Amino acid sequence: MTERISLRRLHAFVACAEAGTMTGAARQLFVSQGAVSVAIAQLERQIGVQLLLRSKAKGLTLTDAGRRLLPDARALLARADELQAGMRDLGHAPSGSLVIGCFTTIAPFLLPRVLEEFQASHPRVTLDFVEGSLTDLQQRLLEGECEVAVLYGVDIQAGIDYDTLYPTTPYVLLPAAHPLAAKGEIRLADLADHDMIALDVPPSLRYFNEVLSSAGVSPRIRHRTESFEMVRSLVARGVGYSLLIQRPIADVSYEGRGLVIRRIQDDVRPLDVVLARPAGVRLTGRAAAFSAFCHASAARR
Repeated sequence: MTERISLRRLHAFVACAEAGTMTGAARQLFVSQGAVSVAIAQLERQIGVQLLLRSKAKGLTLTDAGRRLLPDARALLARADELQAGMRDLGHAPSGSLVIGCFTTIAPFLLPRVLEEFQASHPRVTLDFVEGSLTDLQQRLLEGECEVAVLYGVDIQAGIDYDTLYPTTPYVLLPAAHPLAAKGEIRLADLADHDMIALDVPPSLRYFNEVLSSAGVSPRIRHRTESFEMVRSLVARGVGYSLLIQRPIADVSYEGRGLVIRRIQDDVRPLDVVLARPAGVRLTGRAAAFSAFCHASAARR
């Protein structure tokens, strides 16, 4: 009969992949370094491939087989934890650790409220988060580093499923003294002769370019930046206008300079905010609870 892979060996493998050294993995698992080394050797012998490359200079590096195994190992361990918690807490609320991902420009507007409200309604769940770009978050989902992620519903990779939470539309951000600030609404064509400060965080810039292109406008990009607040500060200084989606409560820059928000008069294709997850992977009870919470919150917008 074929020997089955033990969870203990998978725990050792995942810990080594995350820590990068046997010593770090042992510290993470509260066992001896020798115990970790033995578990890895047993796992490699059992499945017949080398998972880790050992180097004094670089520590531990995943082989191609190791990289392939890592997301499945994480998913299996998470499912085992969920099964154990479910049996222990049968009839009780979801519990355990949940890591969620969030797109970098959405995070400041969403995560603080989510952390407070979801934690209050699900005190047995320990919630943590990672921020990142669209590409980074999808990679983290596929590698099992987070169970779900809030991001924009464009350029979604194969292997990722998602549900739409709510649509968003951009607005025009202007300095207080801008000649277009006197208008109640802005036609995109009115922006053609003005410099633009571009938020260069994929997929934002491509989306904004498509919005302008739909009105026959080729943006005159003066500066690009990955910082949301840098965009606002440059606009407040009168360097140019910008298109943004997320809107802070206060219409002032970090320097206290005034900003003007104007709606776009043209019909603009919305950009959906979605909750993404690995395709074909059953959500844990805590992730399912978070999904339900997000959908309920979106319905109240």
